[in-house]
Amino acid sequence: MINRVLGAAAILAALSMFALQPAQPPSVEVHSAAKFDISPPLSSLRETGAARESASCRNCDAPGDPDQATQRNDAPPPAPPPLPAAAIAVEQKEQGTRPAAKPIAAFDGMGAGFEGPQGPAAGRNPSDNSLAAGPDRIVQIVNSRLAVFDKQGKVLYGAVATNTIFKGFGGTCEARNNGDAVVRYDQLAGRWLYVMPIFTRIQERPEEPYSVCYALSTGPDPLGPYYRYEFRRKLFPDYPRPAVWPDGYYLPTSTGDEVIQKHACVADRAKMLTGKAATEQCVILDNVNFLNNADVDGQAVPPAGAPNIMMAAGGTQLKNVFGDDGIYYWTFHVDWTNPKNTKVSEAVKISVAPYHYLCNGQLSNCVPQPDTTRRLDAQGDKIMQRLVYRNIGGRESIVAIHSVNSSTGAGGVRWYEFRLDEKREPRLFQQGTYAPDGFYRWMGSAGMDKQGNIGIGYSFGGTPHFAGQRFAARMAEDPPGALGFHETVLAEGEASQTSGNRWEDYTTTAMDPSDDCTFWYVGDYLKKGAATYSTRIGAFRLPGCLRGTISGVAYMDLNHDGTRQKDEPAIPGREIAYSGAESGKVTTGADGAFRISLPADPVYADPVYTIQSKTIHLKAGDAIGMDFPDTCTVTSSGARDAKFWMGDKGQNAVDQHYGEWKKLINTLYLTTGEGTRFLPKRYSQFRAWLHKPPSALLAAQAVAGLNAEAGTLDGKGSVQDPVVKDWVTIHNLIKRVSDAWLARNKGALDAYKTLLDQLNNNTATITPSNAAACAGK
Repeated sequence: MINRVLGAAAILAALSMFALQPAQPPSVEVHSAAKFDISPPLSSLRETGAARESASCRNCDAPGDPDQATQRNDAPPPAPPPLPAAAIAVEQKEQGTRPAAKPIAAFDGMGAGFEGPQGPAAGRNPSDNSLAAGPDRIVQIVNSRLAVFDKQGKVLYGAVATNTIFKGFGGTCEARNNGDAVVRYDQLAGRWLYVMPIFTRIQERPEEPYSVCYALSTGPDPLGPYYRYEFRRKLFPDYPRPAVWPDGYYLPTSTGDEVIQKHACVADRAKMLTGKAATEQCVILDNVNFLNNADVDGQAVPPAGAPNIMMAAGGTQLKNVFGDDGIYYWTFHVDWTNPKNTKVSEAVKISVAPYHYLCNGQLSNCVPQPDTTRRLDAQGDKIMQRLVYRNIGGRESIVAIHSVNSSTGAGGVRWYEFRLDEKREPRLFQQGTYAPDGFYRWMGSAGMDKQGNIGIGYSFGGTPHFAGQRFAARMAEDPPGALGFHETVLAEGEASQTSGNRWEDYTTTAMDPSDDCTFWYVGDYLKKGAATYSTRIGAFRLPGCLRGTISGVAYMDLNHDGTRQKDEPAIPGREIAYSGAESGKVTTGADGAFRISLPADPVYADPVYTIQSKTIHLKAGDAIGMDFPDTCTVTSSGARDAKFWMGDKGQNAVDQHYGEWKKLINTLYLTTGEGTRFLPKRYSQFRAWLHKPPSALLAAQAVAGLNAEAGTLDGKGSVQDPVVKDWVTIHNLIKRVSDAWLARNKGALDAYKTLLDQLNNNTATITPSNAAACAGK
């Protein structure tokens, strides 16, 4: 249903999207790899002569290019239309109240002033910033150059032409150094993936004049060998945005700026991970805006066989329809065994707050800069990379972002979290337009960490501010649609861009697989006096994502040694208190166990905690075991003397506990009055022995044992041995009494006799095995 407050333009937008419903399912093209091999280690490769030639790059300018004058647009753009109330309602007009996220790393990437082991990185416009994070390395591609860094910013390799990775491969991939190359880190396999499109038409291949080149590392080292593939295409492979999914590497591309058509492809990930012959399956979608495929972050994968999800913004710039009130999605199911079963669904609209493209879309200009009439492009017609998929405990989310007009007449980043329902259909969970003032925020890239927190990096500018880069975020528990953190300045611009009006084509946010908490972001800024842009790489974590755990059991420490033995019972319902960066209490479960997850990020607070009375320094990822003993003592009660046990009631009680007695008898040596040791195996023998005990000591021993077994005293409770001075269970004490008799140690016998009398007279203190007996003690 069309929202009437949108006006004619939005109605046209909605009608235009109806054209997205294809009458016939698109046919599937299958491309076999034209060539594939395994490379030497990247660290050993150097640029070829061809690589040093200027890059083949659609709409790509370098300082001094003669065609730059044709791209200038100094005239102010048309005033944007008023936003409807529904669009204004989702604007966040103030920055979050949480303190700004603290950068844990910030350093310059490729661009002006960069110098690596293989030389500088000459800037080209636009930069097309692509970044991927691995366990201990960062890889950056800026249009037609690549470099490898450690996580402190040291350059380990580069800058080299992107096609250096294809040196020795032969053919188009080696011969052409192309722009728009993208890098991803496949967290599921621990591999680095490069995708480089070839825009130059190969005249000798009129049926398939273009190519897409893939390089996939054979392991987690980005400087190691790569499996390399070339897939040939008949359509122009513009603006590739690769995405990792368990069943394939998905790669949507455009077929040109003047055609409302997209090429949705998927490469056989399973074959490529082992360097085998692989295929690529593609479908052509007409009347479709810029597509992005869901890209998995984290180790939790979608359900087996789940199709990939593609999304696009509404509207059609080429038809002068610059907005919509929907985000559209498709499902892409691939069948590698029978490609005839591969299917892309029809488009489905998800209703969202209405929006208007910032700058009316791509290759237009509206963001003002100080000291120049040159304005910057915003790429406002498209959902930006990456379309992030995250599975948290079975809850599946997709995060998307694009650039929109704000009610102040400037620009903001509109972001969404969609959640998949029981049918795995995306539903809007929350949305917001971050526009806290009258300046411009645009060209964002979003991520979601393992806790469900969202981080967004974006360009910031508008007179009097030079364009730079900032970062804002929200905790999962923040109010829906709000970025709860004050924004962080990653790069403060120092000059205006005057050598071309293209301001990047995209930025990139990537998640660090080493902790699944750290957001890595890259974007452009200009230094004062620089001829071209620099790039700034920053890393951010949100408080509470890095955590450690403390777990253990509360138990009765019967022998008072501070270590739990297998016969020492757990204590359910016991409170375990903790304090530090977080404070609180947990209650042990029915099994006496507890588990506490606590922040362990030294960037935000010193992770020193007191757990009960113990102090620990918690590190991220720690799993510390910590049991808590209880050693309270209570006065025994309910004991019976020998007369009770020799009477009818006592004998009935003995009969009721025959099973327990049998266990005790089979493990207990007894002695006669003359000191003869024997093992009573028959219940009748033991009862007869009780009726006529050969000595007072043995009588006390027997009565204490009966009291324990019959439940009036817990046989698992413990008392302090008067001879050995340790704490021992009543059962084990009785066994020691037998050994003491045999030893004929009168001092020991007297001490044991006194203790047994105290047990039988309810005057001894015991550590009970029943934790309830310790309540209030």
